[in-house]
Amino acid sequence: QVQLVESGGGLVQPGGSLRLSCVVSGLTFSRYALGWFRQAPGKDREFVAAISWTGASQYYADSVKGRFTVSRDNSKNSVYLQMNNLTPEDMALYYCTVDARPYQSRPTTYDYWGQGTQVTVSP
Repeated sequence: QVQLVESGGGLVQPGGSLRLSCVVSGLTFSRYALGWFRQAPGKDREFVAAISWTGASQYYADSVKGRFTVSRDNSKNSVYLQMNNLTPEDMALYYCTVDARPYQSRPTTYDYWGQGTQVTVSP
């Protein structure tokens, strides 16, 4: 079965940085596009970033563009989200996702989800 495990969340001050990781098992990792979503209390789940199956293309929500970077390491079956210049608006539970259709440049469906990792931004 497919399993995604996020890590790297925590408490950070405004302006600080965090690097989230997601380890994926149960599929041939290098064939699949992946994404990151987040959800804050009382708000809808929001797209954050995505990366193509090759890693050559990355996509970002306008709210994080220029501050966040998504990357992948196929040798570690992992996808990462580097978050810089964090603000209280970034405080949310962050989820890693996989589009189960192989060889997608940009994911459009998110078939598998991790348990989430909490990011808290506060003085």
